[in-house]
Amino acid sequence: MAYLLDANVFIQAKNFHYGFDFCPAFWDWLVRGNKAGRVFSIEKVRIELQAGTDELAEWADACGATFFMAPDSAVLPALPRVSQWAGTQNFTPAAANTFLNVADYWLVAQALAQGHTVVTHEKPSDGLRQIKIPNACIGLNVPYMTLFEMLRRERARFVLGSAP
Repeated sequence: MAYLLDANVFIQAKNFHYGFDFCPAFWDWLVRGNKAGRVFSIEKVRIELQAGTDELAEWADACGATFFMAPDSAVLPALPRVSQWAGTQNFTPAAANTFLNVADYWLVAQALAQGHTVVTHEKPSDGLRQIKIPNACIGLNVPYMTLFEMLRRERARFVLGSAP
């Protein structure tokens, strides 16, 4: 199983649980997972992360296109399916328009096209003013989970070594 990570996974990891300064093992684990063909994100998420001028932007830049995949020919036919789903729900037109113009749209389409699982901190919502990734995943039968569910499923371990 391969995972596609949402921008909020990286941002919250950096800001809270897995800061670069005290948990570099998390970031190493992501890179190793990518090299093993299990952990990815998409180009549009990389662009969002690079908008910052911090170490997360630098990390995303260093990971490059092998981690942050560009859409391929398999993804393009999935885009209209995701767009049609967004337009036929009860969301406000502004919500659908916003969704179709951000990375979330591409993330769900890529997962749909390639059979990947989306990893996000978002929760499903009954609101009509914003399309949440889990709602789109549920509507399109795309698997999704939180970062912590992925880490447990993959049996990630960030264990302290001996003191320097």
